[in-house]
Amino acid sequence: MDTFAQRRTWQRARRLGLGQLACLGRHTVTGVLCAGGRQFVDWSADYRLFSKDHWDEHQLFVPVVRGILELLRPGAPLVTALDDTHLKKTGTKIPGVAYRRDPLSPRFHVNLIRAQRFIQLSAMLPAGETPAAARAIPLRFEHSPSVPKPKRSASTEQWQAYERERRVKNLSTHAVGLFEQMRRELDQRHDARDRPLVVGVDGSYTNKTVLRGLPERTTLIGRIRKDAKLFHLPRLADQPAVGAKRQYGQAASTPEQLRKDPTAPWQEVETFGAGKLHAFRVKTLTPVLWKKAGADCPLRLVVIAPVGYRPRQGSKLLYRQPAYLICTDPQLPLDKLLQYYLWRWDIEVNHRDEKQIVGVGQAQVWSPRSVERQPALAVASYAILLLAAARAFGVAATQGALPPPKWQSGQSKQRLSTEELIRQLRSEVWAHAIELLDANSDEFVVPPAATRKSPKLSLPLTAALLYARTG
Repeated sequence: MDTFAQRRTWQRARRLGLGQLACLGRHTVTGVLCAGGRQFVDWSADYRLFSKDHWDEHQLFVPVVRGILELLRPGAPLVTALDDTHLKKTGTKIPGVAYRRDPLSPRFHVNLIRAQRFIQLSAMLPAGETPAAARAIPLRFEHSPSVPKPKRSASTEQWQAYERERRVKNLSTHAVGLFEQMRRELDQRHDARDRPLVVGVDGSYTNKTVLRGLPERTTLIGRIRKDAKLFHLPRLADQPAVGAKRQYGQAASTPEQLRKDPTAPWQEVETFGAGKLHAFRVKTLTPVLWKKAGADCPLRLVVIAPVGYRPRQGSKLLYRQPAYLICTDPQLPLDKLLQYYLWRWDIEVNHRDEKQIVGVGQAQVWSPRSVERQPALAVASYAILLLAAARAFGVAATQGALPPPKWQSGQSKQRLSTEELIRQLRSEVWAHAIELLDANSDEFVVPPAATRKSPKLSLPLTAALLYARTG
């Protein structure tokens, strides 16, 4: 590809990424084009950006990783969280769409939705020394479709091929691939080769495939079943004189048994969560072995006592369920282990903001490459917005350059929300145009002149307002 074509592709992607954040209506491709003032020119090139142009969606997040590493203190681990999410779709011909369990369905009745499945890896950018709050910034957003199931009348060979492919292509193997990518990216940077990588996952990723596929210098913190069968390390006295050596020692307490054991002492650990410092009561057992992780992977078991809460002031004190965690680094301090895992909740905030505010999943694209690239570009734009805000205002900033409304001036906030950051972006892009806007003007958008020179990027206010698509 020649330099001019690369520059045009970069300018087009930059314009679409900025339009994705500033769009006032539905975040379809046409809505984003109108936000960028491209409603009077040929739109096919913008669609080809996702379906045919030569670029790697992984490279979109390289500046994000570099920016996060620059904000972290030297030697601090890169703490990340991994989870999958669904993008609802109604079309029957869209690649990757299948019936999936609705995560918002009630526990007593499982609902199904047609959706695409994506897996996301986000980095935690702390506001200071632990214990402290942290902001999740996406590092990867990749399409992870399930293997299509053959028909009942399919041959035995087709069913066997399906079983083989399903063991290779699933969320767990995809997660291991993301960990390897991130570890490799850190190793390629001379200032991050010795930086540990910490990953927080939920119980669905705490399995044999993920635990045994972790790359070097990578620590996993995940939830575990309360009845998991754990073992102590084998003692030398228990080894037989001849024959194979024992890999596992005596059976250890299950997580639930450890919680109920009156002889095991509770410890109090102070960590930051839900906007304030909490004192958690925990029990720990280390080192222990779990057959799913293997005999060469000693673990640390952490039991967190139920936390009390009141739904409203003056109501009865209620308790949440206890939590059970394992960590592949038995030497990791208990306070940091718990803090790193509590930071994981912010990836759920990423999912909400991406779908409800940024409009990820609203674009109507059907090309196999477009369904992977368009959401990745939208999430990368969202990640760059968060990183730019952290560099400009600070991770823990509660107010940007745009003053809040009077009814919000006295409210206490933990940090700037995504909506506030997008309002700040719109004010920087459109403030000058609003000041110069003539209320009595009857002028309309003038189609841009055809030119081969890459123009300076701008988002016309008139086009964004008059052509906003809300339905």
